[in-house]
Amino acid sequence: MQQEAPGGGADASQEALEVWIDQDLCTGDGICVQYAPEVFELDIDGLAYVKSADDELLQEPGATTPVPLPLLRDVVDSAKECPGDCIHVRRVSDSVEVYGPDAE
Repeated sequence: MQQEAPGGGADASQEALEVWIDQDLCTGDGICVQYAPEVFELDIDGLAYVKSADDELLQEPGATTPVPLPLLRDVVDSAKECPGDCIHVRRVSDSVEVYGPDAE
């Protein structure tokens, strides 16, 4: 049974998270790649994309990839530092954004 965090929500560090990038807002600065190169990559078009667990670049609009727990802090820092505010981290269970421009 999963523990509830104070305030009623489950602890985000215990839940499966996924990340995606809105390429329409991406500025191509590459800060995300600096923080988490295992998760993000700049493509030839100069925009950042997420990568699958087997290192495949996911170029479909809205493509998501799981956030590996050991890289959670790096992915969150990427979302916070992104000048384009285009990195979205959400819970897999209910698709609620927990880090990024639309986080509650």
